[in-house]
Amino acid sequence: MTERCADFICTLALETSCEGCARVCRTLGIKTSGDIVIRLLLKRYESLPQPEVSDVIGVDDFAYKKRHTYGTIIVNEKTHEPITLLNGRNGDTLREWLKNNKNVKVVTRDRASAYAKVISEELPDAMQVADRFHLHQNLLETIKKALNQEIPATISIPHNDTSIDAEEHCKKNRI
Repeated sequence: MTERCADFICTLALETSCEGCARVCRTLGIKTSGDIVIRLLLKRYESLPQPEVSDVIGVDDFAYKKRHTYGTIIVNEKTHEPITLLNGRNGDTLREWLKNNKNVKVVTRDRASAYAKVISEELPDAMQVADRFHLHQNLLETIKKALNQEIPATISIPHNDTSIDAEEHCKKNRI
């Protein structure tokens, strides 16, 4: 298999699926299967250089499938590129990753207590910062609390007779 053919197969697999790619390739006369396409993609992935771990990282959880399977993503905050994906969101896999990356000085994260605990245990000197989304969320909650304390829950608007007369006058003039 030539490098050009392998490039074509990888590109096609990323745009469709491994099985779909194999069907298209068979139509084009290229003998391949879904398993071969997967092996080719994995070989390409393993040959990629490992992303640089910065001293400033971002940690957040995400759902592979909502309410079923979750993961943790670690991002280089200087380049905004993903460093790695970890299984689960309870902090155990993050703990193992942090043990191998002690150079981290600043961590941006959400308000999850599991991440906060693990980060403070593994990197006691690292500064933990709320990410931009959660900073906005904290600000909005604080503003709501302040407004709820200052403004009453119900505001009554007094009725006066002149406003009723004005409404009736407008209705009469429309007809």
